[in-house]
Amino acid sequence: MCWYGAEDRALTDRRRDIAVEVKIGVQHAPREIVLESGQSADEVERVVGEALAGKSQLLSLVDEHGRKVLVPADRLAYVEIGESAPRKVGFGTL
Repeated sequence: MCWYGAEDRALTDRRRDIAVEVKIGVQHAPREIVLESGQSADEVERVVGEALAGKSQLLSLVDEHGRKVLVPADRLAYVEIGESAPRKVGFGTL
């Protein structure tokens, strides 16, 4: 039995269990963009800061399913970054 990569899988599985909710307001758009990202809150904040500072023309984030969300930096109205929270699994009382 080969255990090669077991630590990598464990790290990836742990990372999937933690999601950061990101809400992006876009100028002249009636609805905000909401996504859950596997990136850390600090990482999302860094990417948003770089886009607003003019280092890139696009805000590029990756959601938990690996899809990229691209927003022109000059059209950003606001970005709300939620706290990292473990994903709830199963049924329970509210």
